[in-house]
Amino acid sequence: MTTTSYQADPREGVAATGLRTARSRLWRGRPDDPAWVRPALLALLAATFAGYLWNLSASGYANSFYSAAVQAGSQSWKAFFFGSLDAANAITVDKPPASLWPMALSVRLFGLGSWQILLPEVLMGVGTVAVLYAAVRRRFSPAAGLIAGAVLALTPVAALMFRFNNPDALLALLMTVTVYCVLRALEDARTKWLVWAGVAIGFAFLTKTLQAFLILPPLAVLYAVCAPTSLRRRLGQLALSTGVLIASGGWWVAAVELWPKSSRPYIGGSQHNSFLELTFGYNGLGRISGDETGSVGGGALPQGMELTGGMKRMGGGGGGWGATGIGRMFNSEVGSQISWLLPAALLLLIAGLVVTWRAKRTDTARAAFLAWGGAMLMTAVIFSFMAGIFHQYYTVALTPYIAALVGMGVTVLWEERSRLWATIALGVTAAVTAVWSYVLLGRTPDYLPWLRWAVLVGGLLAAVGLALAGRLNRRVALGVAGAGLVASLAGPAAYTVSTLNTGHTGSIVTAGPAGASMGGPGGGGRMRFGRGAGLESAGLPQGRNGAGQPGQGQGQGQGMPGGPMGQAPGGPGQGQNGWAGGRTGGAGGERGGGMGGLLDGAKVSAQAGALLKQDAAKYTWAAAAVGSQNAASYQLATQQPVMAIGGFNGSDPSPTLAQFKKYVAEGKIHYFIASGGGFGGGFGGGGKGTSSSISSWIEADFKKVTVGTATFYDLTSPAK
Repeated sequence: MTTTSYQADPREGVAATGLRTARSRLWRGRPDDPAWVRPALLALLAATFAGYLWNLSASGYANSFYSAAVQAGSQSWKAFFFGSLDAANAITVDKPPASLWPMALSVRLFGLGSWQILLPEVLMGVGTVAVLYAAVRRRFSPAAGLIAGAVLALTPVAALMFRFNNPDALLALLMTVTVYCVLRALEDARTKWLVWAGVAIGFAFLTKTLQAFLILPPLAVLYAVCAPTSLRRRLGQLALSTGVLIASGGWWVAAVELWPKSSRPYIGGSQHNSFLELTFGYNGLGRISGDETGSVGGGALPQGMELTGGMKRMGGGGGGWGATGIGRMFNSEVGSQISWLLPAALLLLIAGLVVTWRAKRTDTARAAFLAWGGAMLMTAVIFSFMAGIFHQYYTVALTPYIAALVGMGVTVLWEERSRLWATIALGVTAAVTAVWSYVLLGRTPDYLPWLRWAVLVGGLLAAVGLALAGRLNRRVALGVAGAGLVASLAGPAAYTVSTLNTGHTGSIVTAGPAGASMGGPGGGGRMRFGRGAGLESAGLPQGRNGAGQPGQGQGQGQGMPGGPMGQAPGGPGQGQNGWAGGRTGGAGGERGGGMGGLLDGAKVSAQAGALLKQDAAKYTWAAAAVGSQNAASYQLATQQPVMAIGGFNGSDPSPTLAQFKKYVAEGKIHYFIASGGGFGGGFGGGGKGTSSSISSWIEADFKKVTVGTATFYDLTSPAK
């Protein structure tokens, strides 16, 4: 082993010497690492960063729902704190605001734009790869860490969500940090690492509420059993970490619940203006049972809407979110997003536990398999059986766990290759992965049709070679292992490249080429809305952009039946799943496709934007619209506060008709945007028709203003 030492120049200060030493460590890494390790890590991080930056602005404002909240937070510190949808603080998003804070700070510093919103998400992706590498490499080998990082970076749903502004990117980073901290604590039972794990989970709760707690049971049990200290101290440390978790996640909750309701925004997604209700209802237990009051998944269906085929009622009524069960992570809706290496991760988890089975209680290698494996199994089981709202992109939470198990398992079996069973296990893993990749690639037969056969043949040949690796010389064995790794990653890498080349906008996005995920609400069936077009779960017609390219929809695409996707502020996007229909005429601008604006926004013409900007400074809200996506489109186009009546689904009872009339009488709202998103408060059943009542009152009492295809009502000009 050789090390590099530096002799300080007497003319140099301590700071200069320290900087030079730090630069050396950055490049060389650990003193006992081979020379190639740190350059390889830096290359992986640089490639991840460059790849995730590629074509970033094609997504425009991505999910305009969260982008509007980011814009509001960049204008108002109160909106920043609460996660309000508008700077005038009418209503919040239906999540806590932690994921919005980095984006809002970026916009506050650099101005509003696609890059300013999405670049923090890219940095979270690079950070997740770095933390995962550090966690795996610490106990295993540099190769294990690099393989884990590469698997994570090349998973299609990771490439999607680390370039998108939903909360899931920050959640995945914080979950990875949590497991890293627990593994550090398991090494020598140092309390500080368990405390830091509690902090990470607390902020993960402020990112996506109870989803942050999914991995707590396996991690807590693991520490209670395996930490190298007395049982009494272990339990005390867990209690302390729990207290820290409550403090780091609860300070914001306490502030919101104690804040006078009259001086803070309404809590979006709740029916009684309570964040605790939102946490345990719509965003909590309702996601498990399917009984989500106020959402598209709970309550009565609107008149004229029926569920057919594979769509099923859940929780006593409501929409359907795909078939539940043990096969959900592998089906046509979800499989291409996450499951490429999921069978391999399961096999390698078993193999890793076999290798470490006879180790002592405190063995850190076995603890690592149990930590990552327990987190993966707990999350996958909940996702598989939850009956409420479920989107394919949720599975990004699984990517660090799968990647870690693959990196650890492959290298552990490689080290054991002198044993026949270990090489057979490697061969079986490679063969299963090749066959499953062949199946997944076969679901998009027109996309690189040669690739599925190349992956299958190459993977099976590599599997045979790996099964015999113990009898091959090292150089040949390494070549076979490299071929197996390339074959295993070729499928997800191709889908990742397709994802990077595509803009993604709206509320429901999927990775991979068009048709890769026949998803959306219901999965296997069809949803009809009144007399309009239906949504088919397979063989969907693909939208086309002005250039006639298949699968390209402009703007806030990702909805259900609607029309040519509205142009997103900041650039064109691609509607995934081909959910394209006719154009909804007349009101509120050109609609995107999506439950009348529930899942997407509107195309805002220059004339409509100019109308709302005129004299906007005289009003608290330049306009009001039903549904957050519709309001968000106008807010982003004008950078003026737009009130979202009824929140995301249009079903939140905020504001009430009486409150809205008071705002109008006080001259606080200038325009009402006709035919906004949502279902008039009736879809979720929780709004009790509030937004419908407001719409009816406005249409009867105020003057209509038409700008192109957009219809507004001037709330300062009574009709009579």
